[in-house]
Parts: sequence; C-alpha cells; structure tokens
Amino acid sequence: MSHFEGTTGLRASTMTESANGKRRLNTGEGSPGEFPHSLPGTRTEVVLFENSDQMVQSLGSHDEALRFIEQQFPDVNFHARGNELSISGPSSDVPRIMRLLQEVRGLVARGTVITPAVLQQLVALLRTQSLQNPVDVLTHDILSSRGRTIRPKTLNQKTYVDAIDANTVIFGIGPAGTGKTYLAMAKAVQALQQKEVSRIILTRPAVEAGERLGFLPGTLSDKIDPYLRPLYDALHDMMDPESIPRLMAAGTIEVAPLAYMRGRTLNDAFIILDEAQNTTPEQMKMFLTRLGFGSKMVVTGDVTQVDLPFGTRSGLRIVEEILQGIEGVSFSVLDAADVVRHRLVGDIVNAYSLWDEVQRNRVKHSASREKRGEHA
Repeated sequence: MSHFEGTTGLRASTMTESANGKRRLNTGEGSPGEFPHSLPGTRTEVVLFENSDQMVQSLGSHDEALRFIEQQFPDVNFHARGNELSISGPSSDVPRIMRLLQEVRGLVARGTVITPAVLQQLVALLRTQSLQNPVDVLTHDILSSRGRTIRPKTLNQKTYVDAIDANTVIFGIGPAGTGKTYLAMAKAVQALQQKEVSRIILTRPAVEAGERLGFLPGTLSDKIDPYLRPLYDALHDMMDPESIPRLMAAGTIEVAPLAYMRGRTLNDAFIILDEAQNTTPEQMKMFLTRLGFGSKMVVTGDVTQVDLPFGTRSGLRIVEEILQGIEGVSFSVLDAADVVRHRLVGDIVNAYSLWDEVQRNRVKHSASREKRGEHA
C-alpha cells in the first residue's frame, strides 16, 4: 500500500463513453449517478473530468493507469458512472488517491502520456514528501532528440540535474542504471546546442588495459574503443548519428581515455569523466586540475564496482572527504530507488547492498572477538 499524504479537491466535469457505450469500472448496485455511502472508517470522493479526452488520458489506455492504482490500493473500490469516477475506501487511502489523481491531471495538462511506469515514478515522488512539485520533476525536459525527450524520473535525478546547472564540478555517485552518466551526457549536448560551451570531452579510465590491451588486434585507438563504447552509445541516442563523425573530426566532440588528459587545460568545454571509481587518487587529482575557464566537469561512478588492482585506493571514494565544502563543487548521491532500467536491476542493487552490509558486520564482529581474546 502506498504511503504518501495529500489533499483532496479534485473536481471537473464530463462523460466517459467507449465504443460500446458507457464505461463502468467495478460497478456496484444502484442506478446511474448513485454512489456507495461511506461506512464508518471509510470515505467516498467523486472525481469529475472536464471532458472525455481528459478522463481517458488520465486513466490510461484501456484503463491501465487505473488498474495500476487499484493494485496499489487493493482495499479501495472505483466506480465509473456517467461523467464521474467514485473512489470509496479506507479514510487513510482515499485522500492519497485524490492527491495522486491531482498530480496526474497536472501531467496530462503538460502533455505527458500516463502509463503505469509514469504512475510508479509519481507514487515514488509522493512517498518522499518532498517540497518539490512532482509534476515539475517529471516534466523537466533536458533534451529532445529523434522523437524522445530526456528528463529526470526521480527526485534524486532532478536534484542531480539541478546541481549540474548550479555548480562547476559535479560528482554523480550511484549504482548502475541510475542515469548518472546518461543525464550528464544530455546536459552536455544541451550545453553544446545552446552554445554555452564549444566542445564536449568524454573520458574514462581504461583500467583493464595493462598487459591484456597489447594482445587486442588493431591500432591503439581500436584497442581503446571498447572501453569508450558506452559513451558513444549515449551520444548516438542524443544526436544525429551522421553528425557525430563530423563533430569528432572537427574536435567539437572528443572521446578519449583518461591518460590522454594529462598536461592539458580544458577551456570552454563540458567534460565528463565516467567510471571514475576506477581512478586512483593521483588520476582523480590530475583530471580535476585540467579544469579551464568556461568549463564544467561532471564525474560519475559507482563506488561499489571498483575494478582497480587489490590494495589500490579508488580516487572517487576519497574525493568527497577532500573536496567537501568547496564552493562550486557538488556531490549528488543516487541509490537503488533511482534505477530506471528493468525493475530487477533495482532489486539486484538492493540485494547486493544488503549482502555487503552483512559481510561488513561479520568482519566487525570477528575483529571485535579477536580483540577481546587478545585482552582476555
């Protein structure tokens, strides 16, 4: 059951009909226009829509959005009669549904297609009880490309995007699938299109290189490309693929391994360092000190997936301790709730986090027992 609070007050007017005539959802007894009376501990509210299009858009194609709400609130009954939708159920649930539908209408008014996925994002935002308007979060367009609009889908993602706008050096830290690199790439392309910067520089550490890199066929560029492929893929999602080779040839877009950044000063550029958990402290310092005038840096990584050799510290793990409190530097942390890939990805991230916590506790308890034995 959902746990978000809200206010009522959703009122409009219309009639809803399908090709077969009047549509009814879980219809009960009584003539059209009569709604069930509230029993002790229950509450009934009536939603009226301005027109049939608004009702269809709000409840989703084939009522799939309404079905999603029914799943979230199994103790609530929904009745559609004529131009009204009646909601009857526990007094604690009905106001939450009214608030949810109020936000749904706001999304519809801004042209958002209501699907179960959108509703799931909306419910998650309402549960946070943030001061941010959920509609503003879910309609914050960053970039439109090839019929797709890229926008944040969670509160943490919106906070991350806002931090990129407000700061010069931004760290996006979180597990796979939270959009930290994808959103940074969208902001980079947006900055280039709006002429806020003159070039985009994308870089990653080629950690697995070492001896194995020499056994790969082709030129050095051919050997490095596999490590940079995720950055190319994101670029192709956001720009005309035919324009990318031209922009790269002109130096407007540069994709290079981190080692190529040494000795440079990067002016008037939007620079993204991806997979930063695989940098050493020395590499992180080297990269950050490449910052030039008119530039912005976004550093992304997942501190739970470090591929450095055993015993080597991750530059991303210690950088917050070093740079915390410096004006113009921001740290945004995303978690499993921000995963926008398949539902299982979030579940997998949570499962690994719980497992890691158990392992840490075992190590602590073992160390504690050994210490007590030494003093015994």
